[in-house]
Amino acid sequence: MLLTARPTDTGIPRGERLAAARAALARSDWTAVARFAGAVLAERGEDAEALFLHGLADAAAGRVATAIKLIERATAHCPAGEYRAQLARLYVGVRRDGDAAAVLAAAEAALPDDALSRDTMGCVYARLGDHAASLPHFDAAVASAPDHIGYRYNQAAALGFLGRTDAAEAAIEALLARAPDDARAHHLLAGLRKQSAGHHHVDRLVAVRARARDDRSRVLLGYALAKELDDLDRGAEALATLCATNAAHRATLSYDIADDVAIFDAIKAAWPAMASSPVTMPAADAPIFVIGMPRTGTTLVDRILSSHPGVESAGELQAMPLAVKAAAGTRTRQVLDAETMDAAATADLGAIGRDYLRRAQHHRRDPARRFVDKFPGNFHYAGVIARALPNARIVCLRRHPMDTVLSNFRNLFAIGSRYYDYSYDLADIAAYHVRFDRLMTLWRAALPGRLLELRYEDLVADQEAETRRLLDHCGLGWSDACLSFQDNAAPVSTPSAAQVRRPMYRDAVARWKRHGDALAPARRIFEEAGIALD
Repeated sequence: MLLTARPTDTGIPRGERLAAARAALARSDWTAVARFAGAVLAERGEDAEALFLHGLADAAAGRVATAIKLIERATAHCPAGEYRAQLARLYVGVRRDGDAAAVLAAAEAALPDDALSRDTMGCVYARLGDHAASLPHFDAAVASAPDHIGYRYNQAAALGFLGRTDAAEAAIEALLARAPDDARAHHLLAGLRKQSAGHHHVDRLVAVRARARDDRSRVLLGYALAKELDDLDRGAEALATLCATNAAHRATLSYDIADDVAIFDAIKAAWPAMASSPVTMPAADAPIFVIGMPRTGTTLVDRILSSHPGVESAGELQAMPLAVKAAAGTRTRQVLDAETMDAAATADLGAIGRDYLRRAQHHRRDPARRFVDKFPGNFHYAGVIARALPNARIVCLRRHPMDTVLSNFRNLFAIGSRYYDYSYDLADIAAYHVRFDRLMTLWRAALPGRLLELRYEDLVADQEAETRRLLDHCGLGWSDACLSFQDNAAPVSTPSAAQVRRPMYRDAVARWKRHGDALAPARRIFEEAGIALD
């Protein structure tokens, strides 16, 4: 609801009110922004600047739908680059990726001249997976506001995603010169490359970590330090650092493995109805889904496939979870939960497939090529995928269970995402993997010929033979380029970025054996579940 003018606001000229609103915006006083902008709207009705400023205030208050309507009205009156940048941000926040892409394209024709708007455009491009398009905007933001740490971080991250490692390191060091204790920057820097005895940051990380006062910083710095110690073959120290870091963070979470077990149970219970539910007007498209537990080689397989001249990577899409959520019509907070799977069991799978493709199209660059969706968590939806998209191919990465546990424990996923809360405890990861394994047993029996299970260890041991098997399953002819995936210049925005820019290596096979005692809780869970480890 728009705020109206207070009695004390009467008589103030429009320009002064809007200047006051802008001043309030600069200090994030959203109540004042809304009051001054609302006073202008109460007197003048449609005023582009007032609509825009009130929209920002509504967005800050969580009234995103209202904010979008206001800023849409503002851009209709005055298509300023600043207005379009913020509208694109709001669109992508509510998963209207197509609208966001269209607004960005319009903004490119009349670029805003302020640093915040350029950074905002870069962030939206990054959310859409177009890191090459994001970088010029981050560069412009940094040039305009060189002391802004957030802009510098975004620039460095984009450079890293694009494989410009030296430039990314230089950008982070420039950031750290201004903010020596910035935990995000230290974590990003540690992951850019494999550190060496002559090039590492261990001593600096130890000092910065000792000064950290909040949980998020301690987590980021702990993972950064553990990663660099591991790179330097100081594995015992690395794991000890991780164990301490994860135990402290796990203590702050309310996670219960039973919540994830309920989701796995709901998927299994929903499958009989889903297996016979209608599939109206199924799409003919043939996307390739690369699924599996995280950190099991999904990015590697994505790079192999997208090195093929007929294939591009669309990255890790949320398109299938969102399409299922929309079809289920549930109002629960999480995209994936038991209630949603129950409700989706009898949905029209053909409509889900078409909705998925609509959502995915904005993350593609060349519609003439087939695309890979490498969101690992799509293993929850393998049955939906197989029925909703009859020509899709599904590839599931499998890795030794103990290596999977260790790799999940060593990787910091999105701290704020509840979907990865299992990853801070070795026993939780093992219990989660047990349920993943049982679900894959279901899909293997239910989807004969649709699902290829590819073992990471086999791919490392015989790259060419397993690559041929992979391409054959996906209906792709042979390409030598698939054996040189490390030459693939496409951006990588996952923690595997540094690894997949190296030729095939075996360092990560059977890594768990170096830490057998620490991993004993996971081993016991697998043995009790009857999962072979030898």
